[in-house]
Amino acid sequence: MVVKDKAVGQVTLLTLDELTERVGMSVRNIRFYTTKGLVPPPIRRGRSGYYTADHVARLQLVQELQGHGFTLSAIERYVAGIPADASPEDIALHRTMLAPWMADSWEEMSRSALEQRAGRSLSSAELETLTALGLVQQAGRGRYRVSMSQLGVGLGLLDLGYPIEAARAAAEVYAVHGRAIAEELYELFRTKVWPVYKEQGVSPETIQEVVERLKPLSIASLVQAYESGMDELRRTNIAKRAR
Repeated sequence: MVVKDKAVGQVTLLTLDELTERVGMSVRNIRFYTTKGLVPPPIRRGRSGYYTADHVARLQLVQELQGHGFTLSAIERYVAGIPADASPEDIALHRTMLAPWMADSWEEMSRSALEQRAGRSLSSAELETLTALGLVQQAGRGRYRVSMSQLGVGLGLLDLGYPIEAARAAAEVYAVHGRAIAEELYELFRTKVWPVYKEQGVSPETIQEVVERLKPLSIASLVQAYESGMDELRRTNIAKRAR
């Protein structure tokens, strides 16, 4: 159903059934999220309620946040930070930037299954070191989420006696500087890239494709910058010792 809106022109209205089909969510959940203020109430046309692309975008954002393990209260705080007049494209940008930037294969398993996969028994200290390295996460009830692609690297470091204090300190360095880089890159995308595409009327799907293509390039650039920095630091230290 397409209607004329004084503010934005033509708007496609969806029935509740059409909305549930579009987002793959039950009527009960949609109504629940509406009462929580995560999505605006339906538009009334007589005795019927209708929904727009804004409802679709906000519900998809809620689904994305749920997929990342956000609790309901955390989702409410996140959504509260989005302006009420944000367009569906603006909301799609938030959802796109939530997607993981580096694909990894994580599996949840018991400790015995983890030790079987590792081919050895693991002490509590070793598990703590793997956790500090970011390769193992506590999943509760004696279960763990394990980075399958990097587990072998972590086990190799254990064999080499890598100190847990170093793992913890490195994790803090990555967390602090990683957050700073993420914030700056996000701001760059928001102010330099997003306005250009928005002015051109580019679809959210295209924006998502742009971000997906940027991910491996950004990761490769960060690795290259790290390697260049380490090489420069090594040369500087050698020069200092040679004086």
